[in-house]
Amino acid sequence: MILASQSPRRIELMREAGFDVRVLPADIDEAPLPHEDPFALVERLACTKAATVLRAHAEAAEVVLAADTIVTIDGVVLGKPADADDARAMLRRLSGRTHTVATGVCIAQADAREPRRLSDELPISFVAKTAVTFYELSDAEIDAYVASGEPMDKAGAYGIQGAGGRMLVRGIEGDFYNVVGLPIAEVVRRLRAL
Repeated sequence: MILASQSPRRIELMREAGFDVRVLPADIDEAPLPHEDPFALVERLACTKAATVLRAHAEAAEVVLAADTIVTIDGVVLGKPADADDARAMLRRLSGRTHTVATGVCIAQADAREPRRLSDELPISFVAKTAVTFYELSDAEIDAYVASGEPMDKAGAYGIQGAGGRMLVRGIEGDFYNVVGLPIAEVVRRLRAL
């Protein structure tokens, strides 16, 4: 199986679930289309990643799993922060409020006879959503968290599995691992159903 992601968290979750994955990230344009819904965006990006990697690398009947995670609040998508100031702005926006973490997942399979072609049975795709509520954050708390470096490679400028989860998050409704970057329980169930 190919994992079309370089996220250390996704790699770890897949391996902990017992999957031997080849890690081959996709290099795609992640810009949203005009007026694109955030949830349609993450699903489209996941499927584009899966198809791109499949066409370039897949062997006959090989499965490709791709995912993309965003944080959205007030209809605005918060991706990975560009710099420390961007991270601070994101955390201020999330402070004391509930936002949605959405992960688009796409499972594709190479055709058995033509490996660089998508199988007719797949892809399957879905979007998992989790509501996350933050505590009210002081500027000092935000500055200290940003200074830790943890927010810099994460959508929404926080990691729930690290200090962000321990210090910023008041509660969640939904799949914890979706916020980490992959709704692993649902992914495993869908893979086993293939």
